[in-house]
Amino acid sequence: MKKLYLFDFDGTLTYQDTMFLFLKYYNPEKYFWSFMKHIPVFILVKLKLMDAELAKKSFIASILKGEREIKINRKVISFFEEFYPQIIRESALNFLETIDRNHTTCYLVTASLDIWVKPFAKKMGMILLSTEAKFIDGVYTGDFNTKNNNGEEKVKRIKAQISNEKFDKIIAFGDTSGDKPMLSFAHEGHFQFFN
Repeated sequence: MKKLYLFDFDGTLTYQDTMFLFLKYYNPEKYFWSFMKHIPVFILVKLKLMDAELAKKSFIASILKGEREIKINRKVISFFEEFYPQIIRESALNFLETIDRNHTTCYLVTASLDIWVKPFAKKMGMILLSTEAKFIDGVYTGDFNTKNNNGEEKVKRIKAQISNEKFDKIIAFGDTSGDKPMLSFAHEGHFQFFN
């Protein structure tokens, strides 16, 4: 039986949101001031009066724009070494160990940026489908190469990735409304399964 597993990352496999965690780790002082400035923006997003993608782009850019890719990647490695496996839910780690990798494909499908999620996906043996950061000449532009990978976008990316490949069973795991389309797309959708 050929299976496809689709896992959301933040809040599903992890105990906390990795965007805030990584940006704070990257530059604590800059993070503090940027977070304070973005509080009105976060409120507007919560009230659905502002596009979440724009807010996310603005917040990430306020800390990482203009930073060299090589410097970011060095920080990503130390971030991963410090926080893996502590930020991954124990129940999720136990579940991942039970998967028969010979007949299964696993995707990590996340709205988080590829920048800091790559090492986690690699360690857990998953193909990463994420929001992708845009670099030009080795410098982060503050922009994205793809749409924010959330909601219906997750399903679009999954379909593009699997193309015409057939699976006997597709099983998805998520924890927010942004995962609902992916859970509906799967034969079997699990909401807050590891909580």
